[in-house]
Amino acid sequence: MKRSGPICVAMSGGVDSAVVALLLKRRGYDVIGVTMQIWQESQRDPRHSGCCSLGAVEDARRVARMLDIPHFTINFKDQFRRTVIDEFIEEYGAGRTPNPCVTCNKKVKFEALLDKAAELGCPTLATGHYARTRLGDDDRPHRLMRARGAEKDQSYVLYMIKQDQLARVWFPLGEMPDKAETRRLAWEAGLPVAGKPDSQEICFVSEAGGYREFLRKERPDIFEEGELVDTAGNLIGHHEGVAGFTVGQRRGLGVAKGQPLYVIALQPNENRVIVGSEEELGQREVHLEDVIQTSGAIPGSKLRVQAKIRYNMEARRATLFVGSEPKLVFDEPVRAITPGQIAVAYRGATVVAGGKIR
Repeated sequence: MKRSGPICVAMSGGVDSAVVALLLKRRGYDVIGVTMQIWQESQRDPRHSGCCSLGAVEDARRVARMLDIPHFTINFKDQFRRTVIDEFIEEYGAGRTPNPCVTCNKKVKFEALLDKAAELGCPTLATGHYARTRLGDDDRPHRLMRARGAEKDQSYVLYMIKQDQLARVWFPLGEMPDKAETRRLAWEAGLPVAGKPDSQEICFVSEAGGYREFLRKERPDIFEEGELVDTAGNLIGHHEGVAGFTVGQRRGLGVAKGQPLYVIALQPNENRVIVGSEEELGQREVHLEDVIQTSGAIPGSKLRVQAKIRYNMEARRATLFVGSEPKLVFDEPVRAITPGQIAVAYRGATVVAGGKIR
């Protein structure tokens, strides 16, 4: 189905969004490239610090010039700082492990940037995500679906897109068999980003010590020495701050007990880290908050689904309970249920719902 009107393409400076712009231009669409300026002055080298950095903006501009499409850079630095970075810091300080890419998708790309696309006269915003949408009608809701190529599927980080937003977004790469095909198209077209590697790090963290060093610089007060205890409450050591730990972590505990130890839970109010055996990591119930029923209202109070609590986890059978106390109950225990992370439920290829683990 042909989309109406010009299409805004969110160009991050990488190969995926560049190929989206290429494909839509070839299909005869009036394409406008937009890039978010989100880098922060605190980054040591904003030229090469991930998607939407200064270097990424330059790459996006080069691609737009080659494709002969208009390109705009939109300053979202303050909004990105307020909604993504500040939440990232607060969540770690509260003993939770956030997913900043999900927060960025929810509050920046598919809210603020979608609004900017409308201001530019574009009914649709296209991005380089690997997922698919199926538009509904008066009787059927819009659906968010897994990408055709399962290995690159990114539907997990897009669960928060609501019905009115699904009608206005497009993921052309969702039909690609794999990332290799995307790169092949980029090489054949001579795009200057064809060989650019994927960004793997948190885009606003450039410190050599990773996110922990970033947190220490931003909020040194959340790094305070506290107790490291086992699941029976026995003191077995000390730590330098709960913000430096996440559920399931094994390395960096600084203690030995004759068997591998893992972080089982964090108690930020008591400044305590609880550790235990790998068997103690397994649980079946995942309690949720801020649940979004992505592909339309769920009938009844519960639904059989396949669900995952991490991006790279294979979905497992579970029951999703909706209502005042939403939760997932897996058929078998799953490892390292981590507060602050995201749980997403599927029915076949369709994203049913998702929410934050509490």
